[in-house]
Amino acid sequence: MKDAAGEILYVGKAKNLRARLRSYVQAERDTRPQIKFLMEHATIIETIVTDTEKEALILENTLIKKHRPRYNIHLRDDKTFVSLRIDLRDEFPMMEVVRQVRQDGARYFGPFSSASALRQTLKEIYRIFPLRHYPPAKCRQRGRPCLFHQIGQCSAPCHGFISVDAYKELVDGVLAFLEGRQGDVVDTLQQRMAVASSEHRYEDAAVLRDQIRAIEKTVERQKSVRYGVIDQDVVGIFRQGGEVEVVVLFYRQGKLTARRNYNLNWKLDENELLTEFLTQFYGRDVPIPDEVVLPIKVEGITSFSEWLTERRGRKVRVVVPQRGERRSLVELANRNAEEAWQERGSRDEARGRLLSEIKQRLHLQRLPQRMECFDVSTIQGQATVASMAVVIDGEPAAAEYRHYRVKTVVGTDDYAALQEVLQRRLRRGLDEGKLPDFILIDGGKGQLGVLTMVLDELNLTGVIEIAGIAKARVKANVRGRAVERSEERFFLPGRKNPVILRRGSAALFLLERLRDEAHRFAITHHRKVRGKAQLQSSLSDIPGVGPKRQKALLKYFGSLKKIKAASLDDLQAMPDLPENIAGQVYRHFHPTN
Repeated sequence: MKDAAGEILYVGKAKNLRARLRSYVQAERDTRPQIKFLMEHATIIETIVTDTEKEALILENTLIKKHRPRYNIHLRDDKTFVSLRIDLRDEFPMMEVVRQVRQDGARYFGPFSSASALRQTLKEIYRIFPLRHYPPAKCRQRGRPCLFHQIGQCSAPCHGFISVDAYKELVDGVLAFLEGRQGDVVDTLQQRMAVASSEHRYEDAAVLRDQIRAIEKTVERQKSVRYGVIDQDVVGIFRQGGEVEVVVLFYRQGKLTARRNYNLNWKLDENELLTEFLTQFYGRDVPIPDEVVLPIKVEGITSFSEWLTERRGRKVRVVVPQRGERRSLVELANRNAEEAWQERGSRDEARGRLLSEIKQRLHLQRLPQRMECFDVSTIQGQATVASMAVVIDGEPAAAEYRHYRVKTVVGTDDYAALQEVLQRRLRRGLDEGKLPDFILIDGGKGQLGVLTMVLDELNLTGVIEIAGIAKARVKANVRGRAVERSEERFFLPGRKNPVILRRGSAALFLLERLRDEAHRFAITHHRKVRGKAQLQSSLSDIPGVGPKRQKALLKYFGSLKKIKAASLDDLQAMPDLPENIAGQVYRHFHPTN
Protein backbone atom coordinates (compact mmCIF):
# COMPACT_ATOMS: atom_id res chain seq x y z
CA MET A 1 0.00 0.00 0.00
CA LYS A 2 1.34 3.45 -1.02
CA ASP A 3 0.28 7.02 -0.44
CA ALA A 4 -0.24 9.61 -3.17
CA ALA A 5 3.47 10.48 -3.17
CA GLY A 6 4.43 6.85 -3.76
CA GLU A 7 5.79 6.22 -0.26
CA ILE A 8 5.28 2.61 0.83
CA LEU A 9 3.05 2.52 3.92
CA TYR A 10 2.54 -1.20 4.39
CA VAL A 11 3.70 -4.54 2.93
CA GLY A 12 1.69 -7.69 3.58
CA LYS A 13 0.89 -11.09 2.10
CA ALA A 14 -2.45 -12.83 1.81
CA LYS A 15 -3.74 -16.12 0.53
CA ASN A 16 -7.11 -14.48 -0.14
CA LEU A 17 -6.34 -10.95 -1.29
CA ARG A 18 -10.00 -9.94 -1.66
CA ALA A 19 -10.81 -10.86 1.95
CA ARG A 20 -7.71 -9.10 3.28
CA LEU A 21 -8.43 -5.87 1.41
CA ARG A 22 -12.08 -5.96 2.42
CA SER A 23 -11.03 -6.08 6.09
CA TYR A 24 -9.01 -2.89 5.57
CA VAL A 25 -11.50 -1.02 3.38
CA GLN A 26 -14.27 -1.55 5.93
CA ALA A 27 -12.20 0.43 8.42
CA GLU A 28 -15.18 2.09 10.08
CA ARG A 29 -15.76 -1.19 11.94
CA ASP A 30 -12.21 -1.15 13.31
CA THR A 31 -11.59 0.93 16.44
CA ARG A 32 -7.83 1.01 15.98
CA PRO A 33 -6.73 4.50 14.80
CA GLN A 34 -3.77 3.05 12.89
CA ILE A 35 -6.03 1.13 10.51
CA LYS A 36 -8.20 4.19 9.84
CA PHE A 37 -5.14 6.37 9.27
CA LEU A 38 -3.63 3.78 6.94
CA MET A 39 -6.77 3.61 4.80
CA GLU A 40 -7.12 7.40 4.73
CA HIS A 41 -3.63 7.77 3.27
CA ALA A 42 -3.33 4.65 1.12
CA THR A 43 -4.23 5.57 -2.46
CA ILE A 44 -2.26 2.95 -4.43
CA ILE A 45 -2.31 -0.81 -3.99
CA GLU A 46 0.33 -2.85 -5.83
CA THR A 47 0.30 -6.64 -5.96
CA ILE A 48 2.94 -9.26 -6.75
CA VAL A 49 1.86 -12.83 -7.47
CA THR A 50 4.08 -15.72 -6.29
CA ASP A 51 3.89 -19.43 -7.01
CA THR A 52 3.80 -20.57 -3.37
CA GLU A 53 3.06 -19.26 0.12
CA LYS A 54 6.70 -19.81 1.04
CA GLU A 55 7.83 -17.50 -1.78
CA ALA A 56 5.34 -14.89 -0.57
CA LEU A 57 6.73 -15.19 2.97
CA ILE A 58 10.30 -14.64 1.76
CA LEU A 59 9.30 -11.75 -0.52
CA GLU A 60 7.36 -10.02 2.26
CA ASN A 61 10.36 -10.22 4.59
CA THR A 62 12.71 -8.89 1.87
CA LEU A 63 10.48 -5.91 1.03
CA ILE A 64 9.97 -4.96 4.69
CA LYS A 65 13.73 -5.01 5.29
CA LYS A 66 14.35 -2.93 2.16
CA HIS A 67 11.65 -0.26 2.52
CA ARG A 68 10.89 -0.29 6.28
CA PRO A 69 7.22 0.80 5.82
CA ARG A 70 5.60 2.86 8.56
CA TYR A 71 2.83 0.36 9.30
CA ASN A 72 4.96 -2.77 9.45
CA ILE A 73 6.73 -3.81 12.63
CA HIS A 74 10.49 -3.35 12.92
CA LEU A 75 12.34 -5.51 15.42
CA ARG A 76 14.54 -3.67 17.88
CA ASP A 77 15.89 -5.45 20.93
CA ASP A 78 18.63 -4.28 23.20
CA LYS A 79 20.79 -7.36 22.86
CA THR A 80 22.34 -9.52 20.20
CA PHE A 81 22.44 -13.27 20.52
CA VAL A 82 25.43 -14.93 22.14
CA SER A 83 26.31 -18.38 20.87
CA LEU A 84 29.21 -20.82 21.02
CA ARG A 85 30.97 -21.70 17.76
CA ILE A 86 33.16 -24.76 17.13
CA ASP A 87 34.64 -25.35 13.66
CA LEU A 88 35.27 -29.09 13.41
CA ARG A 89 37.20 -28.64 10.15
CA ASP A 90 40.17 -27.20 12.06
CA GLU A 91 42.95 -29.58 13.01
CA PHE A 92 42.60 -28.43 16.62
CA PRO A 93 39.11 -26.88 17.00
CA MET A 94 38.55 -24.17 19.58
CA MET A 95 35.44 -22.70 21.21
CA GLU A 96 34.53 -19.13 20.24
CA VAL A 97 31.92 -16.78 21.69
CA VAL A 98 30.12 -15.17 18.73
CA ARG A 99 27.13 -12.91 18.22
CA GLN A 100 26.22 -14.03 14.71
CA VAL A 101 25.29 -17.50 13.50
CA ARG A 102 26.54 -17.94 9.94
CA GLN A 103 26.04 -20.70 7.41
CA ASP A 104 29.78 -21.48 7.39
CA GLY A 105 29.83 -25.21 8.16
CA ALA A 106 30.76 -24.77 11.84
CA ARG A 107 28.72 -26.09 14.78
CA TYR A 108 26.82 -23.51 16.84
CA PHE A 109 25.36 -23.92 20.32
CA GLY A 110 22.99 -21.47 21.95
CA PRO A 111 21.74 -18.86 22.26
CA PHE A 112 22.82 -18.18 25.83
CA SER A 113 21.26 -15.65 28.18
CA SER A 114 24.36 -13.45 28.23
CA ALA A 115 28.04 -13.42 27.39
CA SER A 116 28.91 -13.69 31.09
CA ALA A 117 26.68 -16.78 31.48
CA LEU A 118 28.33 -18.38 28.46
CA ARG A 119 31.83 -17.61 29.73
CA GLN A 120 30.94 -19.20 33.06
CA THR A 121 29.92 -22.33 31.15
CA LEU A 122 33.22 -22.19 29.25
CA LYS A 123 35.18 -22.08 32.51
CA GLU A 124 33.52 -25.33 33.55
CA ILE A 125 34.15 -26.92 30.15
CA TYR A 126 37.83 -25.94 30.06
CA ARG A 127 38.39 -27.51 33.48
CA ILE A 128 37.04 -30.79 32.12
CA PHE A 129 38.16 -30.62 28.48
CA PRO A 130 41.28 -28.45 28.06
CA LEU A 131 40.85 -27.22 24.47
CA ARG A 132 43.04 -24.44 23.11
CA HIS A 133 42.05 -20.84 23.91
CA TYR A 134 43.80 -18.91 21.15
CA PRO A 135 44.00 -19.06 17.32
CA PRO A 136 47.25 -20.35 15.77
CA ALA A 137 48.47 -16.85 14.81
CA LYS A 138 48.43 -15.73 18.44
CA CYS A 139 50.01 -18.97 19.63
CA ARG A 140 52.91 -18.47 17.24
CA GLN A 141 53.74 -15.20 18.99
CA ARG A 142 54.49 -17.15 22.18
CA GLY A 143 57.69 -19.01 22.73
CA ARG A 144 56.11 -21.32 25.30
CA PRO A 145 52.63 -22.58 26.28
CA CYS A 146 50.20 -20.04 27.71
CA LEU A 147 49.12 -19.60 31.32
CA PHE A 148 45.99 -21.71 30.71
CA HIS A 149 48.21 -24.72 30.03
CA GLN A 150 50.03 -24.17 33.32
CA ILE A 151 46.74 -24.28 35.26
CA GLY A 152 45.48 -27.33 33.37
CA GLN A 153 42.88 -25.61 31.17
CA CYS A 154 44.67 -25.93 27.82
CA SER A 155 46.33 -28.99 26.30
CA ALA A 156 48.78 -26.79 24.30
CA PRO A 157 48.30 -28.38 20.85
CA CYS A 158 50.09 -25.41 19.28
CA HIS A 159 53.31 -26.58 21.00
CA GLY A 160 52.84 -30.29 20.25
CA PHE A 161 51.84 -31.35 23.77
CA ILE A 162 48.89 -33.46 22.53
CA SER A 163 48.26 -35.61 19.46
CA VAL A 164 45.48 -34.95 16.94
CA ASP A 165 43.64 -38.14 17.99
CA ALA A 166 43.81 -37.33 21.70
CA TYR A 167 42.61 -33.80 21.01
CA LYS A 168 39.71 -35.16 18.97
CA GLU A 169 38.59 -37.16 22.02
CA LEU A 170 38.45 -33.90 23.99
CA VAL A 171 36.39 -32.24 21.24
CA ASP A 172 33.97 -35.19 21.14
CA GLY A 173 33.54 -34.83 24.90
CA VAL A 174 32.77 -31.11 24.54
CA LEU A 175 30.18 -31.78 21.83
CA ALA A 176 28.49 -34.46 23.93
CA PHE A 177 28.51 -32.13 26.95
CA LEU A 178 26.95 -29.25 25.00
CA GLU A 179 24.35 -31.57 23.46
CA GLY A 180 23.19 -32.58 26.94
CA ARG A 181 24.67 -36.10 26.79
CA GLN A 182 26.63 -35.77 30.03
CA GLY A 183 25.81 -39.37 30.93
CA ASP A 184 27.57 -40.60 27.78
CA VAL A 185 30.59 -38.45 28.62
CA VAL A 186 30.79 -39.85 32.16
CA ASP A 187 30.51 -43.45 30.88
CA THR A 188 33.34 -42.87 28.40
CA LEU A 189 35.56 -41.24 31.00
CA GLN A 190 34.91 -44.03 33.51
CA GLN A 191 35.95 -46.64 30.92
CA ARG A 192 39.13 -44.70 30.14
CA MET A 193 39.84 -44.29 33.87
CA ALA A 194 39.50 -48.06 34.40
CA VAL A 195 41.90 -48.76 31.51
CA ALA A 196 44.43 -46.21 32.82
CA SER A 197 44.24 -47.71 36.30
CA SER A 198 44.70 -51.29 35.02
CA GLU A 199 47.79 -50.13 33.10
CA HIS A 200 49.16 -48.47 36.26
CA ARG A 201 48.86 -44.97 34.74
CA TYR A 202 47.59 -43.59 38.01
CA GLU A 203 48.20 -39.91 37.22
CA ASP A 204 46.08 -40.19 34.06
CA ALA A 205 43.40 -42.05 36.04
CA ALA A 206 43.35 -39.27 38.66
CA VAL A 207 42.88 -36.61 35.96
CA LEU A 208 39.94 -38.58 34.51
CA ARG A 209 38.45 -38.99 37.99
CA ASP A 210 38.56 -35.21 38.53
CA GLN A 211 36.89 -34.65 35.16
CA ILE A 212 34.05 -37.03 36.11
CA ARG A 213 33.51 -35.24 39.42
CA ALA A 214 33.46 -31.84 37.70
CA ILE A 215 30.80 -33.02 35.23
CA GLU A 216 28.65 -34.47 37.99
CA LYS A 217 28.80 -31.19 39.94
CA THR A 218 27.88 -29.22 36.82
CA VAL A 219 24.89 -31.45 36.09
CA GLU A 220 23.65 -31.02 39.68
CA ARG A 221 23.60 -27.22 39.25
CA GLN A 222 21.65 -27.27 35.98
CA LYS A 223 17.85 -27.11 35.94
CA SER A 224 15.84 -29.34 33.64
CA VAL A 225 12.76 -28.13 31.84
CA ARG A 226 9.45 -29.88 31.76
CA TYR A 227 9.39 -31.03 28.18
CA GLY A 228 11.77 -33.24 26.22
CA VAL A 229 15.39 -32.74 25.29
CA ILE A 230 14.96 -31.09 21.90
CA ASP A 231 15.78 -27.51 20.93
CA GLN A 232 12.67 -25.33 21.16
CA ASP A 233 11.77 -21.68 20.78
CA VAL A 234 8.58 -20.86 22.69
CA VAL A 235 6.81 -17.62 21.75
CA GLY A 236 4.62 -15.67 24.17
CA ILE A 237 2.54 -12.54 23.56
CA PHE A 238 0.90 -9.89 25.74
CA ARG A 239 -1.23 -6.97 24.54
CA GLN A 240 -2.11 -3.81 26.45
CA GLY A 241 -3.67 -0.82 24.72
CA GLY A 242 -1.69 0.05 21.63
CA GLU A 243 1.40 -1.95 22.59
CA VAL A 244 2.34 -5.61 22.23
CA GLU A 245 5.15 -7.41 24.06
CA VAL A 246 6.48 -10.55 22.37
CA VAL A 247 8.81 -12.90 24.27
CA VAL A 248 10.85 -15.80 22.90
CA LEU A 249 12.09 -18.41 25.39
CA PHE A 250 15.01 -20.49 24.13
CA TYR A 251 15.20 -24.10 25.31
CA ARG A 252 18.33 -25.96 24.25
CA GLN A 253 18.64 -29.67 24.96
CA GLY A 254 15.92 -29.43 27.57
CA LYS A 255 17.30 -26.38 29.38
CA LEU A 256 16.14 -22.78 29.35
CA THR A 257 19.20 -20.86 28.10
CA ALA A 258 17.92 -17.39 27.21
CA ARG A 259 15.00 -14.99 26.83
CA ARG A 260 14.46 -12.15 24.38
CA ASN A 261 11.61 -9.66 24.44
CA TYR A 262 10.39 -7.18 21.83
CA ASN A 263 8.05 -4.23 22.25
CA LEU A 264 5.89 -3.67 19.15
CA ASN A 265 3.25 -1.15 18.17
CA TRP A 266 -0.21 -2.68 17.73
CA LYS A 267 -1.07 -1.68 14.17
CA LEU A 268 -2.67 -4.65 12.44
CA ASP A 269 -4.43 -7.77 13.66
CA GLU A 270 -2.77 -10.25 16.00
CA ASN A 271 -2.33 -12.91 13.31
CA GLU A 272 -0.59 -10.53 10.90
CA LEU A 273 1.58 -9.06 13.63
CA LEU A 274 2.83 -12.44 14.81
CA THR A 275 3.42 -13.66 11.23
CA GLU A 276 5.41 -10.53 10.45
CA PHE A 277 7.37 -10.84 13.69
CA LEU A 278 8.31 -14.47 12.99
CA THR A 279 9.47 -13.82 9.42
CA GLN A 280 11.64 -10.89 10.51
CA PHE A 281 12.96 -12.69 13.60
CA TYR A 282 14.01 -15.87 11.78
CA GLY A 283 15.08 -13.94 8.69
CA ARG A 284 18.12 -12.76 10.65
CA ASP A 285 21.21 -14.73 11.63
CA VAL A 286 19.64 -16.53 14.60
CA PRO A 287 19.88 -20.18 15.65
CA ILE A 288 16.88 -22.13 14.33
CA PRO A 289 15.65 -24.92 16.68
CA ASP A 290 14.01 -28.29 16.11
CA GLU A 291 10.62 -26.87 17.08
CA VAL A 292 8.89 -23.48 17.25
CA VAL A 293 5.95 -23.34 19.69
CA LEU A 294 3.40 -20.57 19.03
CA PRO A 295 0.62 -19.16 21.25
CA ILE A 296 -1.88 -18.75 18.39
CA LYS A 297 -2.31 -20.18 14.92
CA VAL A 298 -0.93 -18.00 12.13
CA GLU A 299 -1.74 -17.95 8.45
CA GLY A 300 0.52 -20.12 6.28
CA ILE A 301 1.94 -22.16 9.14
CA THR A 302 2.93 -24.98 6.76
CA SER A 303 4.84 -22.67 4.43
CA PHE A 304 6.49 -21.05 7.45
CA SER A 305 7.67 -24.49 8.63
CA GLU A 306 9.03 -25.27 5.14
CA TRP A 307 10.87 -21.95 5.04
CA LEU A 308 12.51 -22.59 8.43
CA THR A 309 13.44 -26.12 7.33
CA GLU A 310 15.08 -24.73 4.21
CA ARG A 311 17.04 -22.12 6.17
CA ARG A 312 18.18 -24.62 8.78
CA GLY A 313 18.87 -27.56 6.47
CA ARG A 314 16.95 -29.90 8.78
CA LYS A 315 13.31 -30.47 9.63
CA VAL A 316 11.67 -27.77 11.79
CA ARG A 317 8.24 -28.29 13.35
CA VAL A 318 5.89 -25.39 14.04
CA VAL A 319 3.17 -26.24 16.57
CA VAL A 320 0.27 -24.44 18.29
CA PRO A 321 -0.47 -26.54 21.40
CA GLN A 322 -3.91 -26.49 23.03
CA ARG A 323 -3.05 -28.61 26.09
CA GLY A 324 -0.24 -30.56 27.74
CA GLU A 325 3.39 -29.68 28.46
CA ARG A 326 3.88 -27.52 25.39
CA ARG A 327 0.83 -25.43 26.31
CA SER A 328 2.32 -24.94 29.79
CA LEU A 329 5.47 -23.59 28.16
CA VAL A 330 3.39 -21.18 26.05
CA GLU A 331 1.58 -19.94 29.16
CA LEU A 332 4.96 -19.42 30.84
CA ALA A 333 6.12 -17.40 27.82
CA ASN A 334 2.90 -15.35 27.95
CA ARG A 335 3.53 -14.58 31.64
CA ASN A 336 7.08 -13.54 30.76
CA ALA A 337 5.69 -11.22 28.08
CA GLU A 338 3.35 -9.58 30.61
CA GLU A 339 6.19 -9.18 33.11
CA ALA A 340 8.46 -7.70 30.41
CA TRP A 341 5.74 -5.18 29.53
CA GLN A 342 5.39 -4.13 33.17
CA GLU A 343 9.17 -3.79 33.54
CA ARG A 344 9.34 -1.72 30.37
CA GLY A 345 6.62 0.59 31.72
CA SER A 346 8.63 1.14 34.91
CA ARG A 347 11.78 1.85 32.88
CA ASP A 348 9.91 4.26 30.62
CA GLU A 349 8.66 6.19 33.65
CA ALA A 350 12.19 6.38 35.08
CA ARG A 351 13.59 7.56 31.73
CA GLY A 352 10.84 10.18 31.52
CA ARG A 353 11.81 11.54 34.95
CA LEU A 354 15.48 11.55 33.92
CA LEU A 355 14.85 13.53 30.72
CA SER A 356 12.62 15.95 32.63
CA GLU A 357 15.46 16.56 35.12
CA ILE A 358 17.92 17.30 32.28
CA LYS A 359 15.36 19.64 30.66
CA GLN A 360 14.85 21.53 33.91
CA ARG A 361 18.50 21.77 35.01
CA LEU A 362 19.83 22.83 31.58
CA HIS A 363 16.91 25.22 30.97
CA LEU A 364 15.74 23.45 27.81
CA GLN A 365 12.43 24.16 26.09
CA ARG A 366 11.55 20.50 25.42
CA LEU A 367 12.53 16.99 26.43
CA PRO A 368 15.89 15.96 24.91
CA GLN A 369 14.66 12.66 23.48
CA ARG A 370 17.52 12.43 20.97
CA MET A 371 20.83 13.70 22.32
CA GLU A 372 24.07 13.75 20.34
CA CYS A 373 27.63 14.47 21.47
CA PHE A 374 30.63 15.22 19.22
CA ASP A 375 34.34 14.89 19.88
CA VAL A 376 37.47 15.39 17.75
CA SER A 377 40.62 13.26 18.01
CA THR A 378 44.01 14.01 16.41
CA ILE A 379 47.75 13.90 17.08
CA GLN A 380 49.60 16.95 15.76
CA GLY A 381 47.06 17.32 12.97
CA GLN A 382 47.60 13.80 11.66
CA ALA A 383 44.66 11.47 10.83
CA THR A 384 42.11 13.86 12.31
CA VAL A 385 38.77 12.16 12.97
CA ALA A 386 35.59 12.93 14.88
CA SER A 387 32.82 10.92 16.43
CA MET A 388 29.14 11.23 17.24
CA ALA A 389 27.61 9.33 20.17
CA VAL A 390 23.83 9.20 20.53
CA VAL A 391 21.36 8.72 23.38
CA ILE A 392 17.70 8.11 22.50
CA ASP A 393 15.06 8.26 25.23
CA GLY A 394 17.72 8.06 27.92
CA GLU A 395 19.48 4.98 26.49
CA PRO A 396 22.73 4.83 24.44
CA ALA A 397 21.90 4.00 20.81
CA ALA A 398 25.12 2.40 19.55
CA ALA A 399 23.63 1.70 16.12
CA GLU A 400 23.35 5.49 15.61
CA TYR A 401 27.00 6.25 16.47
CA ARG A 402 29.03 7.66 13.57
CA HIS A 403 32.69 8.21 12.65
CA TYR A 404 33.85 11.15 10.53
CA ARG A 405 37.09 11.59 8.61
CA VAL A 406 37.95 15.29 8.60
CA LYS A 407 38.54 16.21 4.95
CA THR A 408 39.08 19.96 4.65
CA VAL A 409 41.27 20.84 7.64
CA VAL A 410 45.07 20.80 7.35
CA GLY A 411 47.16 20.79 10.51
CA THR A 412 46.00 21.14 14.09
CA ASP A 413 42.75 23.10 14.23
CA ASP A 414 40.16 21.41 16.45
CA TYR A 415 37.64 24.22 16.00
CA ALA A 416 37.75 23.99 12.20
CA ALA A 417 37.52 20.18 12.35
CA LEU A 418 34.52 20.41 14.68
CA GLN A 419 32.87 22.98 12.40
CA GLU A 420 33.25 20.72 9.35
CA VAL A 421 31.80 17.69 11.11
CA LEU A 422 28.84 19.61 12.55
CA GLN A 423 28.04 21.09 9.15
CA ARG A 424 28.11 17.66 7.51
CA ARG A 425 25.95 16.08 10.20
CA LEU A 426 23.31 18.81 10.31
CA ARG A 427 23.06 19.30 6.55
CA ARG A 428 22.45 15.61 6.15
CA GLY A 429 19.93 15.75 8.98
CA LEU A 430 18.05 18.52 7.18
CA ASP A 431 17.98 16.48 3.97
CA GLU A 432 16.76 13.34 5.76
CA GLY A 433 14.48 15.06 8.27
CA LYS A 434 16.43 13.52 11.16
CA LEU A 435 17.76 16.16 13.56
CA PRO A 436 18.62 15.86 17.26
CA ASP A 437 16.69 17.61 20.01
CA PHE A 438 19.88 18.43 21.90
CA ILE A 439 23.61 18.55 21.09
CA LEU A 440 26.27 18.26 23.78
CA ILE A 441 29.78 19.40 22.83
CA ASP A 442 32.84 18.06 24.61
CA GLY A 443 34.47 21.36 25.53
CA GLY A 444 33.85 24.80 26.94
CA LYS A 445 32.88 28.18 25.55
CA GLY A 446 35.11 27.93 22.47
CA GLN A 447 33.56 24.70 21.20
CA LEU A 448 30.09 25.97 22.11
CA GLY A 449 30.76 29.08 20.02
CA VAL A 450 31.58 26.92 16.99
CA LEU A 451 28.32 25.01 17.42
CA THR A 452 26.34 28.26 17.78
CA MET A 453 27.89 29.60 14.57
CA VAL A 454 26.98 26.43 12.62
CA LEU A 455 23.38 26.52 13.89
CA ASP A 456 23.06 30.19 12.85
CA GLU A 457 24.48 29.39 9.42
CA LEU A 458 21.92 26.59 8.86
CA ASN A 459 18.98 28.51 10.42
CA LEU A 460 18.69 25.92 13.19
CA THR A 461 19.05 28.26 16.16
CA GLY A 462 16.21 27.43 18.54
CA VAL A 463 15.39 24.26 16.62
CA ILE A 464 18.22 22.33 18.28
CA GLU A 465 19.17 23.08 21.88
CA ILE A 466 22.84 22.92 22.88
CA ALA A 467 25.32 22.84 25.75
CA GLY A 468 29.05 22.34 26.27
CA ILE A 469 30.51 20.09 28.96
CA ALA A 470 33.89 21.05 30.39
CA LYS A 471 35.89 18.47 32.31
CA ALA A 472 36.37 18.84 36.04
CA ARG A 473 39.47 20.73 37.15
CA VAL A 474 41.97 19.39 39.67
CA LYS A 475 41.83 21.64 42.74
CA ALA A 476 44.39 19.91 44.96
CA ASN A 477 47.32 17.52 44.43
CA VAL A 478 49.13 15.33 46.93
CA ARG A 479 52.28 13.64 45.64
CA GLY A 480 51.08 13.88 42.07
CA ARG A 481 47.63 12.45 42.77
CA ALA A 482 44.43 14.46 42.42
CA VAL A 483 42.67 14.47 45.78
CA GLU A 484 40.06 17.13 45.02
CA ARG A 485 38.30 18.02 41.78
CA SER A 486 35.81 20.65 40.77
CA GLU A 487 32.41 19.67 39.42
CA GLU A 488 31.70 19.09 35.72
CA ARG A 489 30.60 22.41 34.22
CA PHE A 490 27.87 22.84 31.61
CA PHE A 491 28.04 25.98 29.47
CA LEU A 492 24.82 27.23 27.88
CA PRO A 493 24.46 29.85 25.12
CA GLY A 494 23.70 33.33 26.44
CA ARG A 495 24.61 32.46 30.04
CA LYS A 496 27.81 33.74 31.62
CA ASN A 497 28.14 31.21 34.43
CA PRO A 498 28.14 27.45 33.91
CA VAL A 499 25.47 25.13 35.30
CA ILE A 500 26.61 22.60 37.92
CA LEU A 501 24.62 19.39 38.24
CA ARG A 502 24.39 17.64 41.58
CA ARG A 503 27.19 15.10 42.01
CA GLY A 504 25.87 11.55 41.76
CA SER A 505 22.62 12.56 40.04
CA ALA A 506 21.21 10.40 37.25
CA ALA A 507 21.17 13.40 34.90
CA LEU A 508 24.89 14.07 35.41
CA PHE A 509 25.71 10.38 35.01
CA LEU A 510 23.88 10.17 31.67
CA LEU A 511 25.46 13.32 30.24
CA GLU A 512 28.94 12.26 31.40
CA ARG A 513 28.37 8.85 29.85
CA LEU A 514 27.34 10.45 26.56
CA ARG A 515 30.50 12.60 26.59
CA ASP A 516 32.70 9.62 27.50
CA GLU A 517 31.16 7.48 24.74
CA ALA A 518 31.91 10.16 22.13
CA HIS A 519 35.48 10.42 23.44
CA ARG A 520 35.97 6.64 23.43
CA PHE A 521 34.51 6.27 19.95
CA ALA A 522 36.74 9.03 18.56
CA ILE A 523 39.93 7.66 20.12
CA THR A 524 39.36 4.05 19.02
CA HIS A 525 38.65 5.17 15.46
CA HIS A 526 41.70 7.46 15.45
CA ARG A 527 43.94 4.60 16.56
CA LYS A 528 42.50 2.39 13.86
CA VAL A 529 43.02 5.01 11.13
CA ARG A 530 46.54 5.79 12.33
CA GLY A 531 47.44 2.10 12.58
CA LYS A 532 46.13 1.42 9.09
CA ALA A 533 48.13 4.34 7.71
CA GLN A 534 51.32 3.09 9.38
CA LEU A 535 50.69 -0.41 8.10
CA GLN A 536 50.10 0.77 4.55
CA SER A 537 53.25 2.88 4.59
CA SER A 538 55.25 -0.13 5.83
CA LEU A 539 53.88 -2.98 3.69
CA SER A 540 52.33 -1.32 0.64
CA ASP A 541 55.77 -0.22 -0.62
CA ILE A 542 56.91 -3.84 -0.96
CA PRO A 543 56.60 -5.12 -4.56
CA GLY A 544 54.15 -8.02 -4.83
CA VAL A 545 52.48 -7.34 -1.47
CA GLY A 546 48.94 -6.13 -2.07
CA PRO A 547 46.04 -5.75 0.38
CA LYS A 548 45.26 -9.49 0.49
CA ARG A 549 48.86 -10.48 1.11
CA GLN A 550 49.22 -7.76 3.76
CA LYS A 551 46.22 -9.22 5.54
CA ALA A 552 47.61 -12.76 5.26
CA LEU A 553 50.99 -11.68 6.67
CA LEU A 554 49.34 -9.95 9.61
CA LYS A 555 47.11 -12.92 10.31
CA TYR A 556 50.04 -15.35 10.25
CA PHE A 557 52.55 -13.33 12.30
CA GLY A 558 50.10 -11.40 14.46
CA SER A 559 51.57 -7.89 14.18
CA LEU A 560 53.74 -5.62 12.05
CA LYS A 561 56.45 -5.82 14.71
CA LYS A 562 56.57 -9.62 14.34
CA ILE A 563 56.80 -9.32 10.54
CA LYS A 564 59.75 -6.93 10.86
CA ALA A 565 61.49 -9.27 13.32
CA ALA A 566 60.88 -12.43 11.24
CA SER A 567 63.88 -14.20 9.72
CA LEU A 568 63.97 -15.21 6.07
CA ASP A 569 63.31 -18.83 7.11
CA ASP A 570 60.26 -17.70 9.11
CA LEU A 571 58.87 -15.85 6.10
CA GLN A 572 59.53 -18.75 3.74
CA ALA A 573 57.73 -21.10 6.15
CA MET A 574 54.50 -19.11 5.79
CA PRO A 575 51.94 -21.09 3.73
CA ASP A 576 51.01 -19.65 0.31
CA LEU A 577 53.76 -17.01 0.41
CA PRO A 578 56.02 -17.43 -2.67
CA GLU A 579 59.72 -17.66 -1.93
CA ASN A 580 60.56 -14.56 -3.97
CA ILE A 581 57.93 -12.49 -2.12
CA ALA A 582 59.28 -13.75 1.22
CA GLY A 583 62.68 -12.47 0.10
CA GLN A 584 61.20 -9.10 -0.90
CA VAL A 585 59.58 -8.69 2.53
CA TYR A 586 62.78 -9.67 4.35
CA ARG A 587 64.99 -7.30 2.29
CA HIS A 588 62.51 -4.44 2.78
CA PHE A 589 62.97 -4.58 6.55
CA HIS A 590 66.64 -5.67 6.48
CA PRO A 591 68.15 -3.61 3.63
CA THR A 592 71.77 -4.20 4.69
CA ASN A 593 71.50 -8.05 4.70
